[in-house]
Parts: sequence; C-alpha cells; structure tokens
Amino acid sequence: MPATDLLFTETDSPLGVLLLAGRPSPTAPGGTAIVSLSVPGQKGGATAGPGWRRAPEAFAEANRQLAAYFAGELREFSLEYAAEGTEFRRRVWDALDAVPYGATTSYGELARRLGASRAAVRAVGGAVGANPLLVLRPCHRVIGADGSLTGYAGGLERKRYLLDLELGR
Repeated sequence: MPATDLLFTETDSPLGVLLLAGRPSPTAPGGTAIVSLSVPGQKGGATAGPGWRRAPEAFAEANRQLAAYFAGELREFSLEYAAEGTEFRRRVWDALDAVPYGATTSYGELARRLGASRAAVRAVGGAVGANPLLVLRPCHRVIGADGSLTGYAGGLERKRYLLDLELGR
C-alpha cells in the first residue's frame, strides 16, 4: 500500500491493539477513508511504515463506531472505505458487506451470490482472506459449509469472539 498521504492510529479493543490506516477524504465521515484495519499478529496485516503519519484525530469517528460495535450497540458501520484490490476482490468484499450482523454464510454460498462457479469457491476464499478491513468488513461471518470456523487472518479465537459478540453469547 503506497505511503503517500497515509494516516494511521492505534486503538485498544477486545481483540488487541487495532491498527487503522486511511487517507484524507472530504466525503468520509470524520474526513478519513479507511484503507486498512489490522489486528496484532494478523496474517498479511498492515504495519505502520516509513511515510505514514500518526493522526489519531483523523480516526475519531472510526474509533467511536468501533467502540459502539464492541459494546454491542452498533450493528453496521457507516464509514468510507478505500481498500485497494482487484475487481474480483472488490466484488467479494461488497458481498461480505451484505452479510447481516449476527448471520453467517459459507464460502460456497458467497460464490453462488456472486454468480461464480463451484470451481471459484477457492478464489472467493482467497479474496475473503485478503480483506484488509478486519471487523469493519465482516469476513468473520464466513464459515465452512459444515458450520465450522475456518480461515480467519486474525485468528480463529478472534473470529469466535466476533461471532459470539454478534450472537449475544
């Protein structure tokens, strides 16, 4: 991810310290479009790099919404995202956004919703796994066809935590 104009902050959460990165946007709530949200130890997660500028104030709205989500008071984020990916990945990520709070879907069902073939399920799984917006874009709601918790870049313990939170357990 290019460092030009990249802002970041870190915020505490029940999942550990979250790293939020974004770009200024005049249309985004709070003025920042979110590029990435990573958890500690995340497979493929972002790390603050040279040229990134710490700007906690730029993420005040995102932090407010995350706090409300973790408190069980928010079911849908209303933030602007600026995550970069191929057209296929963006289509998968848009499909993730349509999975309702407290619900789950399988990789196969997600592929079906996209009109993708059965052979494309693995590619859908790859796109889900490449989601740069953990928590915000609900890849934790995608489970195995048999109902098992599978494949979460942030770790299965965190996936279980998020699903339990949304299901009120």
